[in-house]
Amino acid sequence: MTQANITQVQLLLQHQLEWLWAQPELACQIPPLMLWGAPGVGKSAVIRELCSALGIGFIDVRLAQREPVDLRGLPVPDNDQVRWLLSSEWPRDPGSRGIILFDELTAADRTLQVAAYEFILDRRLGDLYRVPPGWLVCAAGNRNEDRAVAMTLSSALANRFCHLELAPDLAQWTAWASQQGLHPDVRAFLRFRPQHFFDMQGNLERGWPSPRSWERVALTLESPSPLPPELLALLIEGLVGPGPAIEFLAFRRMSQLLPDVPKMLDGSLPLSLPEAADARYALGTALAHHVFRAPPAERGTWIANFLQLGLLMSTDFAVMTMTDALRQLQRPELAACGAQLFGSPLYEPWMARHGAGLSLGEAPPSSDTDTAPVLQDSLRGALRAQRQRAAP
Repeated sequence: MTQANITQVQLLLQHQLEWLWAQPELACQIPPLMLWGAPGVGKSAVIRELCSALGIGFIDVRLAQREPVDLRGLPVPDNDQVRWLLSSEWPRDPGSRGIILFDELTAADRTLQVAAYEFILDRRLGDLYRVPPGWLVCAAGNRNEDRAVAMTLSSALANRFCHLELAPDLAQWTAWASQQGLHPDVRAFLRFRPQHFFDMQGNLERGWPSPRSWERVALTLESPSPLPPELLALLIEGLVGPGPAIEFLAFRRMSQLLPDVPKMLDGSLPLSLPEAADARYALGTALAHHVFRAPPAERGTWIANFLQLGLLMSTDFAVMTMTDALRQLQRPELAACGAQLFGSPLYEPWMARHGAGLSLGEAPPSSDTDTAPVLQDSLRGALRAQRQRAAP
């Protein structure tokens, strides 16, 4: 099956929603989407974040944790009849909009899959309930080869879905991580060692590297209660496995030997660049992470030193660093910083030196020779954002 990335899945979901909203009478004919993918690649997250961005509802139904009665309703005797009490989670408002996701569909046993048939395929539960026309129904599940809990789908159910396989994508994940402000050490390490971003070759009964587990590593590093190094090492190994954890911790020790980035940006330390590629990944990612976190009165100085360091860099690393900074501007609380960046006297010299590389999507060298294009999608997106913001 051809794999789709996060952007493609979101665009297809948005297309299905717009089609549904434009022609609600076709609700039963518009094929529901079934997302396949390994654990930890973000199948449910991609739908949740789209709903949040569109301002519509989202209902996540974990079938493996349900009973058939949870879907059909509870029978209650009423004299010589039986009434059915339906779950309150199903949307009732005919004008509401959103997505209902039947997650872990492949982890549900056959009785639960049968119970979900009518809801997914016919958008109703007998004569008791009909899904409002503004709601799209989707499903997600793991593949048999993922060594996760996975049951086969019946041919009748499978044939009604449009099937998409979601692939992990480092460029899109690092762009998202930049927007979220996740710890720069994780982003820098994965750019330097992209083979550790997602790897199912080890012991899958213990920690192993995936987009989900690296996000948790980044959150751990931001914990308000810092751990002693030996306990932090145990925690990271428990999340991503021993091999990636050893390399990440070594990379982090190296990055901590770099000059203090905020002090370089505020002018307390001279501007300097390391020679080693891994150190430049760490420095570039840290510069973008910190540049807009300056006190408001000092932000102009920090931005000027950020651009000055960019002028000292080779185009590949300068482009990577600027891309991360532009991604940061998509956070609402930092959006106003764009005017200071684009209005800086050093911005035009930076564009004169590196602008062509930003346009072409140049990527820094990597220890994995097959991943040179890994940043191109995020670079093109950042360039579009930069042009929009720079326009009068």
